[in-house]
Amino acid sequence: MNYKETLEFLYSCLPMYQRMGEAAYKANLDNALALDEFYQHPHRSFPSVHIAGTNGKGSVSHMLSAVLQQAGYKTGLYTSPHLKDFRERIRINGKMIPEEEVVRFVAESCEIIGKVQPSFFEMTVAIAFRYFAEKNVEIAIIETGLGGRLDSTNIITPLVSVITNIGFDHMRFLGNSLEKIATEKAGIIKPNRPVIIGEYQSPSAMVFEQMALERNAPLSWAGNQYHIDYGMLSPDRKQILNVRTGEDIQYEGLVTDLTGFYQKKNIPTVLSTIDRLVKEHFIISRDDIYQGLANIRMLTGIRGRWEEIAYSPLTICDTAHNIDGVREVVQQIRQTPWKNLHMIWGMVTDKDADPILKSLPPEAGYYFTKADIPRALDEKELMVNAGLHGLKGKSFPNVQQALNAARDKAEPEDLIFIGGSSFLLAEVL
Repeated sequence: MNYKETLEFLYSCLPMYQRMGEAAYKANLDNALALDEFYQHPHRSFPSVHIAGTNGKGSVSHMLSAVLQQAGYKTGLYTSPHLKDFRERIRINGKMIPEEEVVRFVAESCEIIGKVQPSFFEMTVAIAFRYFAEKNVEIAIIETGLGGRLDSTNIITPLVSVITNIGFDHMRFLGNSLEKIATEKAGIIKPNRPVIIGEYQSPSAMVFEQMALERNAPLSWAGNQYHIDYGMLSPDRKQILNVRTGEDIQYEGLVTDLTGFYQKKNIPTVLSTIDRLVKEHFIISRDDIYQGLANIRMLTGIRGRWEEIAYSPLTICDTAHNIDGVREVVQQIRQTPWKNLHMIWGMVTDKDADPILKSLPPEAGYYFTKADIPRALDEKELMVNAGLHGLKGKSFPNVQQALNAARDKAEPEDLIFIGGSSFLLAEVL
């Protein structure tokens, strides 16, 4: 098989949650452990950081990778989902896994694939771990997919576990309360290994504290250690922050090229994790932190986080797709100058749409659409539901038509925002 044929095999023959939803979800680690056994436990050959959370785990993963790369470490990065190219999921020092490596790995895995019948995600994790081991990475940043306890990545024993925050998402699998969701995320906490929690949230704090106590895992709260008061944009459109501990400024004029205001919640988690890695004998200087965070996009290739893709009119896309993430981007939309607001919006069928639609700005003009995946919510149904919350607009059968309509109507001083589903962004980008 060539690369195109290999991808078609992965997409069509292995159940894929991003496209299929619940039918692809595996509520155990049996396949992940079987694949790990077959490949002789590659994850044991490199140290790792394991990152879970409802929002922010992708940004935190890329930030950590950027800083470690800047510090000179050969750094593996596993994230999901991808936006444009499958290989975005598996990177070393920001470079995607080569096509020929994907082809080779799948070709060598036919026997175990037939025997285990893994999901797309389970197979992707196995590819990443083996690739990182073969290339002798010095550390790997591993982002969970869905949840934590039963996530395919949760066979690793990391140097440190990181949980960014807890919010309502994937409730069908993780539970319908913050405590239940926190319990699933807390499943990545390992015995005698430190755990860092990004945000202190009272409904979930006791869950983390109890799990850490039971597993003798030293626990710390990043938000209690580091605090960011405000941010401002530089002329070259980077975000400038002052990071405090108490009243003292620890990082003055810290710059990041991720300009979403919500990154103020993620950077303390990153800094706390770096502090822990230094205790684990990684050599990371303050200059590495400054330079790494200032150049995340270049170092890691991250996309879709408050990303400006066009100007005049300003066009922004963001991967936020649950209620907490959407509230964050709506807050920033309201603080961004614009004459008229155009919202290109699409969702998937297994999200609770009503709270999200209720949080969207009613003064905007909406272009309801859908991505080209089976899970996509019908654009006409979405428009009807949105109308119940006072949102007005038209429906379009695909993303490109919606974007063209918005561009035709928008004036130079307007803002076009694209969101609601990562799959919309994938098609736009």
